[in-house]
Amino acid sequence: MSDWPEANGKRAFVTGITGQDGSHLAELLLGKGYEVHGLVRRVSSINSWRIDHLYEEPDAANRRLFLHYGDLSDAVGLVNLIRSIQPHEVYNLAAQSHVAVSFEVPESTADITAVGAIRLLDAIRAADPDTRYYQASSSEMFGSTPPPQSETTPFHPRSPYACAKVFAHHVTVNYREAYGLFACSGILFNHEGERRGETFVTRKISRAVARIAAGQQDHLTLGNLDARRDWGYAGDYVEAMWLMLQQDKPDDYVVATGESHTVREFCEVAFDHAGLRWQDYVRVDKRYERPAEVDFLLGDPSKARAELGWMPTTDFEGLVCLMVDSDRLQVANV
Repeated sequence: MSDWPEANGKRAFVTGITGQDGSHLAELLLGKGYEVHGLVRRVSSINSWRIDHLYEEPDAANRRLFLHYGDLSDAVGLVNLIRSIQPHEVYNLAAQSHVAVSFEVPESTADITAVGAIRLLDAIRAADPDTRYYQASSSEMFGSTPPPQSETTPFHPRSPYACAKVFAHHVTVNYREAYGLFACSGILFNHEGERRGETFVTRKISRAVARIAAGQQDHLTLGNLDARRDWGYAGDYVEAMWLMLQQDKPDDYVVATGESHTVREFCEVAFDHAGLRWQDYVRVDKRYERPAEVDFLLGDPSKARAELGWMPTTDFEGLVCLMVDSDRLQVANV
């Protein structure tokens, strides 16, 4: 039996808990009475700001959030953690998830994003086959396949990151079919928010708007302004993850808004929200373009709406304004 204290609800194990999605998911699960265990990598600099508001002291009464040092490159460590925690649900959100960076470190990206998933699935199979598993798949897997993209759309990945996600997606299906694991993949289209990393294009834009409005920056340099993405709010999307693991049967689902907008449109809304003309500040540099571009992603979320009852609550303009407001507040408080 597990050495961890019993909780009112279930136990969940979340990899990537300190990331954007992990922090939103931890909030959701704790709100539902779960005991939440998160996997964090040991690094010299502290990178837990997204979950600092959830932190509990080790000796806190009725503590329900536990963090464990580990890594998806450590197969034995994953088996030991799964056996110790005995989670009812595992959410694999950890990855080297920056598309541009994956061209620079393709082997590392494949090891964590692709092989890491199979290590975690094998750990579940070895320790407790009844554990339910969620794999964070990505719309980047569709690559150059024409939109709209659904669960049956063929994959044509255009980056090492996308290739790694295709492997992880297919191996999740394979373990479901070969070993009977309750294993689901959520094919999430671009989901953003105030906790997005600063090197991702949406946060790069919202942060630049805040700094330009405050007189701390004079321009913003971007790559392909014509790239189209289906953008939603990360806080909405983690609910779909949870819903997948509450179903009677495991399956794969596209999670998206069903609307697509260009990077240029994102700039227009963001700068306009701050009372600025984006044309006065945005510059284009081909050095910021990918070696192989993904031009048009547009998800078909009809299956998730019909079977999960899930729908996004934040529209495109609301998302952009939320991010700009958050960054302007952050800049003002520095």
